[in-house]
Amino acid sequence: MRSCGVLMHITSLPSPYGIGTFGEQAERFVDWLIKAGQEYWQVLPIGPTGFGDSPYQSFSTFAGNPLLIDLDDLVRMGLLTQKQCDEAEFGADPSFVDFDKVSRGKNELLRQAYTKFEENTAYLSFVKSEADWLDDYALFMAIKEDNNNVSWVEWKDELRLRGKGALAEAADRLKDKVGFHKFVQFIFYSQWERLKSYANKNGIKVIGDIPIYVSPDSSDIWASPGLFEMDADNYPKRVAGVPPDYFSATGQLWGNPLYDWDAMKKEGYAWWLKRIKKAATLYDIVRIDHFRAFDTYWAIPAGEKTAVNGKWEQGPGMDLWQTVKDKLGDAPIIAEDLGDIFDSVKELLKASGFPGMRVLQFGFNPNSDDNDHLPHRYPRNSVCYTGTHDNSTVVGWYKAADKPTRAMCRKYLRPQPFEKINKTMIRELYKSVTSLAVVPMQDVLGLDDRARMNIPSTLGGNWKWRAQQKHFTDKNAAYLRSLAETYYRLPKKG
Repeated sequence: MRSCGVLMHITSLPSPYGIGTFGEQAERFVDWLIKAGQEYWQVLPIGPTGFGDSPYQSFSTFAGNPLLIDLDDLVRMGLLTQKQCDEAEFGADPSFVDFDKVSRGKNELLRQAYTKFEENTAYLSFVKSEADWLDDYALFMAIKEDNNNVSWVEWKDELRLRGKGALAEAADRLKDKVGFHKFVQFIFYSQWERLKSYANKNGIKVIGDIPIYVSPDSSDIWASPGLFEMDADNYPKRVAGVPPDYFSATGQLWGNPLYDWDAMKKEGYAWWLKRIKKAATLYDIVRIDHFRAFDTYWAIPAGEKTAVNGKWEQGPGMDLWQTVKDKLGDAPIIAEDLGDIFDSVKELLKASGFPGMRVLQFGFNPNSDDNDHLPHRYPRNSVCYTGTHDNSTVVGWYKAADKPTRAMCRKYLRPQPFEKINKTMIRELYKSVTSLAVVPMQDVLGLDDRARMNIPSTLGGNWKWRAQQKHFTDKNAAYLRSLAETYYRLPKKG
């Protein structure tokens, strides 16, 4: 079945509170997607973010980002007043997120809301059902705040190493902070469930995103260090990244602790089963970032300044995914198979049955080389994009491309007279044989690199772009709908 969707992170939605949320504007975006003939809404990870504001470096695999909470809902619940919300500082420019101001303003309002919150049956049920991750996460965040938000590896040994006495003392002393973080997660999950339900009942499915690795500064590693490559003092032995390549002579050093796959296998991959099961309740389809590392992954000794001195190691391969299939059934997964892909990665993808990804920008190069990202090479069981959150926008990419690359692009795509490059590339995606075509909202709008979401391996200035209400026009919706109709990607009725 052929279908289409739009990539638009929740933080990029309009709202009066400095950042996109699960509120009314999110539902209005769902309405716009319906008008545009779309079937899918793809978002980036929705976990709590820390230093650098990256959704791919979260304090928890299972928790949600407090910044996405809709304040208007808290006003309706009587936990906040409209005056409190109006007087908070969220930043003055609606075209980008000022994360510092939004974080300070929103966290203060959430704390005020917590003082008025009274536990109810729904809350108690949530706390009980989510206890296997929520208890550790809430205590982790409370201790973190008590230690000026430094990474847990800098805590006192008795807390860093999870001494029972120290944890019990901290839980008692910080019980109000622990309670606050449980309250925030209850509100987050309640609002997300409502938004996803609104999308689903209107025919829009949500594609979520989970990074393969977890953040070094996360409750996941603090709570279960034995599942990661950690030494006796709970410091990483080796960390993740990618080797030197055409784009970087020193590779990319991500710093995420690696999984101890032998330890995970001994536990029947229980942690991964829990993660996939949770993601399947949050989303209709799950995109897994850096899927290739389930086959082979780049392991770098901890303390290295670059990724040069790493080496390839063997991942769990199909053993993990067969376990997932046996325990959870056919999980709806998109495998991000970009980068340095070995034949063994392709074999794993084929064995799993998961669709991989194709990115049209990657198809064009100065040497006019034929490659897997040109539409005539797309397999049906794949998801195609003009670009991802890590790419330039199409307009930005084309402006920066050299003459041979542009020439190859024009020769291959054969744009119509006066047709803008973003529309040419979107049309090409919709024409292709892939089962699903997804276009970032910035490319629908034809924006340049001022609207780019992320430049990999850089810190600061990323993840900030926001759309404005003027962007969600009937004209833009009609344009996408016409393409979806022409190339048989409209959602099937009934």
